[in-house]
Amino acid sequence: MLGLIAGRGRLPADIARAARRRGLRVAAIAFHGDTDPGLEAEVDHITWIHVGELERLLGALHAAKARDVVMAGKILKTTLYGDLASLRPDARAIALIAGLHDRSDDAILGAIADTLAAEGLVLRPQAELVPELCAETGVLGAVVPGETQRRDAAFGWRIAKALGEVDVGQTVVVRDRAVMALEAIEGTDEAILRGASLGGAGVTVVKVAKPRQDPRFDLPAIGPDTLAVLVQAKAAALAVEAGRTLVVDRERVVEIADANGIALLGLSPDAEDGGA
Repeated sequence: MLGLIAGRGRLPADIARAARRRGLRVAAIAFHGDTDPGLEAEVDHITWIHVGELERLLGALHAAKARDVVMAGKILKTTLYGDLASLRPDARAIALIAGLHDRSDDAILGAIADTLAAEGLVLRPQAELVPELCAETGVLGAVVPGETQRRDAAFGWRIAKALGEVDVGQTVVVRDRAVMALEAIEGTDEAILRGASLGGAGVTVVKVAKPRQDPRFDLPAIGPDTLAVLVQAKAAALAVEAGRTLVVDRERVVEIADANGIALLGLSPDAEDGGA
């Protein structure tokens, strides 16, 4: 039995389907207000909890006799600073949060991974079951980025990597090799809209993995919802790190990008030097 800790978006369902194609049974832990209810149709068993109910999460995984676990989908970090009554943190969750040296993504997710390990649960890399979702190097759709977008993407790569180095965010919005916005706690979508409000139509968005990315969680991912935000922002291009970014529902992503003249580009590790 594979345990699936499922946050927002389509990625949990994609991983569940991939696991079941491989003959695995899937027990999902879903979060009220975050997980898509449609996930129920893709798994063998599902337990609904609140974000702060860590003891129930562990109990459900043990009850399902799961040993391997995958974490997939976003839990908005802003949720941690919201109404505690909706989080319903139990004693185990309160102790975990109290023991953090900071509240960066790596610190929070690393502590959860350590807790799973202490319970005899093995946290698997997010892309292990769905390697086909990883972006490849080069142009991903029909729209070819111009020299301006390529230069902005190469410029943004360096900035985004520096941002990831300090575990603040993974996304940068650039216009004419000037930074319009850096992703912080608000998340990718809001950062894109903020950057576009400052840079206007034609911005380039760059999203990369952290230099010390833990493949078990928080891999950068894009999907149709990301493209909808790019359309709203009138962005010219989206550049992502090849091999380390998940593209969810790729056919629809490319369809939206092509229909709206948005270039999709997979960047190679030498992108800072203009490689793509």
